[in-house]
Amino acid sequence: MPIPSSVMPLSNPSIDVVIPVYNAPELTRRCIDSVVTCLGRSIEYIYIQDDASDPETRQMLDSLPYEHIHVHHAPKNQGFGASVNEAIKRSSASCVLVLNSDVEVSENFLPLLYTALATDPQLAVIIPAGNDYAKHDLEQYLRRPGGYIPTQRLQGHAFLVRRDVFLEIGGFDPAFGRGYYEDIDLGRRLDLGGWRLGVHPDAHIYHKGGGSFGRGRAFRELARRNRNLYYSRYPNARRNVLLLSGNSIPAHFPPNLMDAIENVFHAGGYVHWLAPMRPARLIPCLQMRHGFNIELMLRGWRADKRVAEVWVLSDAPRVWRALLDFWARIHGLKVLLWEEVASTEV
Repeated sequence: MPIPSSVMPLSNPSIDVVIPVYNAPELTRRCIDSVVTCLGRSIEYIYIQDDASDPETRQMLDSLPYEHIHVHHAPKNQGFGASVNEAIKRSSASCVLVLNSDVEVSENFLPLLYTALATDPQLAVIIPAGNDYAKHDLEQYLRRPGGYIPTQRLQGHAFLVRRDVFLEIGGFDPAFGRGYYEDIDLGRRLDLGGWRLGVHPDAHIYHKGGGSFGRGRAFRELARRNRNLYYSRYPNARRNVLLLSGNSIPAHFPPNLMDAIENVFHAGGYVHWLAPMRPARLIPCLQMRHGFNIELMLRGWRADKRVAEVWVLSDAPRVWRALLDFWARIHGLKVLLWEEVASTEV
């Protein structure tokens, strides 16, 4: 894929931090304190975008003792995406670190993230790993130059982005309102524009989650609405492929199979690799998961949580192949057998 025409070299690093805030004064203060303490030497300015928070939060923000902090009080709650868009427009840095107000920084990971962007001119966004990726064994994945693992899914709680690319693509889409899925949508648009996204496994951050909205009814309603909007735009992002193999590793998969897997990734879908004969190693992308996923096999009520089709490599164990074929037929799923040259439906 060619390098997008707007790419600019990162010879003179300048990094600003953007933190959208809506209430939760204690978590927000902890976030800001940790940014100043751990990242202070690597950043220029911190832009706080207050989304019409309560008086306690406003007072806390106005009494911050730090220099190089710009606090803007918005007259109404615009939501995460619109707030970040406004704050990034105020910045003039080459890169911007966007943080949720419920994250906490414990180390200066910015040199690692910035080096990844400087090394790969097609990389638009780099995400620190931290606890949101704790359920994945990141040592299984293949790293690109710059030390990052490719992903097609942007998680917006913490990410470093090229500011010019963010503005050129239009930032977050305000159609997602007050939150959820606007970050995944931005990642889809970046990928479609020829940019790469990555997660750096050596950079860590703590994300509490639900600091502003919590996890109650309001969260569920917002998530449901925006999930439906997202999948209406990218229906193939619901695609979950279950891939069964034997001793093969991804580097030795048939080229046509690797092309098909990449197409699933770039549509926003997932490949769940079941290889009972071999431990996972050097998986090419975070959208490829290794192991048995009981939630997918039970085929829950959400379409994006179900296996959509089954792919079987020719070296797959016969017993597993028979069991998976039986299960697929029960659920009316297509089964593709992948040979060295082409796939055939069985």
